[in-house]
Amino acid sequence: MPASKPSDTQILPADADAIARAVAILREGRPVALPTETVYGLAADAARADAVAAIYRTKGRPDFNPLIVHVPDMAAARQLAEFDERAEKIAAAFWPGPLTLVLPLAQGARVAPAVTAGLPTIALRCPAHPVMRAVLQEGGMVLAAPSANRSGAISPTEARHVAASLGTGLELILDGGPCQAGLESTIVALRNLGGAPAGWQLLRPGPVDPAAIEALLGEPPLPLTDQRIEAPGQLASHYAPGKPLRVNAVSAEPGEWLIGFGDVVGDDTLSASGDLAEAAANLYAALHRADASPAQRIAVAAIPAGGMGDAINDRLKRAAA
Repeated sequence: MPASKPSDTQILPADADAIARAVAILREGRPVALPTETVYGLAADAARADAVAAIYRTKGRPDFNPLIVHVPDMAAARQLAEFDERAEKIAAAFWPGPLTLVLPLAQGARVAPAVTAGLPTIALRCPAHPVMRAVLQEGGMVLAAPSANRSGAISPTEARHVAASLGTGLELILDGGPCQAGLESTIVALRNLGGAPAGWQLLRPGPVDPAAIEALLGEPPLPLTDQRIEAPGQLASHYAPGKPLRVNAVSAEPGEWLIGFGDVVGDDTLSASGDLAEAAANLYAALHRADASPAQRIAVAAIPAGGMGDAINDRLKRAAA
């Protein structure tokens, strides 16, 4: 099926015909926006330097910020990274799903240099969303796919968020409905010293609770002691709306759009019942609505710490930076 011209921008329901069209565009080295269980991703062939450059160009993304590579299965993952017993155990427990592993780059891995931003590691995820999985399997390629939005801006959890953020610079958006998790993947890095396992670190909180990783590996995470950017979402300012954002609000100040939670009632709410999973799924959509409102500023109610609450607060902290 021939791909459309780059000047054409379409949002299509993610049926078999649209998936085939997406694969045709990807094979020509151009990016496509498509849903995952976390957020919508801007995908391109990770092995092609021109395709990866198109991601950076479309997002306006800093070239020192590495990209997550999405794989269909473990066989593809093992061609790109060095898997030790710990990595195999984590992948078996959480893939397909919203967890990214940062591992040593395999010798001869077929990825464009810009994917890893020159680092000796690679960030890998095996996604669970049926649309993304269909594209991976039908296309026969691994896909670099950061969030499908302008770099640093609010992540997209619906197809219309992608269109609003990236405008007409994108050829095709596959519409798979709202994303279920609503937050980017948990990112875990496995460390080695002299070829021996040397602990793990949580680079980004997300839908997978780090306590589950700790229980699986039998050791707590190591603290983050340096400021290297090894994975997406580590920049101090990220996920940001176009208006100033205040966190831990109990009421709206003049000129503010209040996003509530639990007993804090606002112009919008993440979860009236105080459900953290519901709040995570609603976070970015609520920020998009607040950004589009006539209010000059945004306020968000306090979110309790622990589990998914830590992931939500991480995004809000960076959005408010």
